[in-house]
Amino acid sequence: MFIQTESTPNPATLKFLPGQTVLQTGTADFPSAEAAATSPLAQRIFAVSGVTGVFFGSDFVTVTKADGTEWDHLKPAILGAIMEHFQSGAPVISGEDGTSAGGHADHDGEDGEIVAQIKELLDTRVRPAVAQDGGDITFHGFDRGIVYLHMQGACAGCPSSTLTLKMGIENLLRHYIPEVTEVRPVAA
Repeated sequence: MFIQTESTPNPATLKFLPGQTVLQTGTADFPSAEAAATSPLAQRIFAVSGVTGVFFGSDFVTVTKADGTEWDHLKPAILGAIMEHFQSGAPVISGEDGTSAGGHADHDGEDGEIVAQIKELLDTRVRPAVAQDGGDITFHGFDRGIVYLHMQGACAGCPSSTLTLKMGIENLLRHYIPEVTEVRPVAA
């Protein structure tokens, strides 16, 4: 098994590509070791000292490190943990068939049509591009013209995430959906 790595726009996050499917559908975000209770793979990665976050996409794993920890020290141990996991045959997420929700929040109310358009644009234009950088952005809410988005994986804490939100996503949504006036990030 050969696992490739790619840098991300977030210097604290590295993208690992195991060359096989990680999740059949959706994404899974583990912002802490406690959150990884349902994932044998995430638990293995969190066992490496200095790991502060794990995120799964369809064919990648992104890992976030603590400040002051060097990738040169972490990378071999993380590669080993990922390789051991896939060779063990254990599930990525226990009790599931390799799928995860990791999607948009539900929205009830009179803005249903606008929210459907927002989710469609996120799914077709934003999320594929963000996945290239090892992250995901999901819809969290819409209130009086303001779209609230949840940033995960490499996007969470990325120095360029504000620029991505304001100059990229906000401009895109405002162009196609006049009711959108602003985009804001939300914490998990």
